Amino acid sequence: MAKAAALCPSAHRGRLPLRADRPAQNGFTLIEVVVALAVFSLAALALIKLSAFSMRTGGDVVAHELAWQVARNRAVEIISDPAMPALGESQGSEANGGQVFAWKQIAKQTGDDRFVRIDILVNGQAGGRAALTIAKQRP
Repeated sequence: MAKAAALCPSAHRGRLPLRADRPAQNGFTLIEVVVALAVFSLAALALIKLSAFSMRTGGDVVAHELAWQVARNRAVEIISDPAMPALGESQGSEANGGQVFAWKQIAKQTGDDRFVRIDILVNGQAGGRAALTIAKQRP
């Protein structure tokens, strides 16, 4: 009867007896846990850096677009003004989107006396930059 009880799983209250080919320990060793945490922390750090880069790039795109708006606005003012701009450099600043952008325009004579070339350079405090070149015809 003792032999029958040893073969019956219910005799051990639902547990199977340990076999020789099965290790007596279950779970992870300390080294395995440390390696797993190191791998997880490196992956988490990479995701955090990627998120920060994405946010910074998004801010740069907004600042760049605002600088382009300032450059285009300056070009429209020059083209719509009936007077020709003075040759040489002039500069100023303009607020757009809560930021202040400094602009510089350089008017040069071209090979054709009927046209003046105007280069517009815009720099923002938040790093937005734009450059635009237009030509205005003399009246």
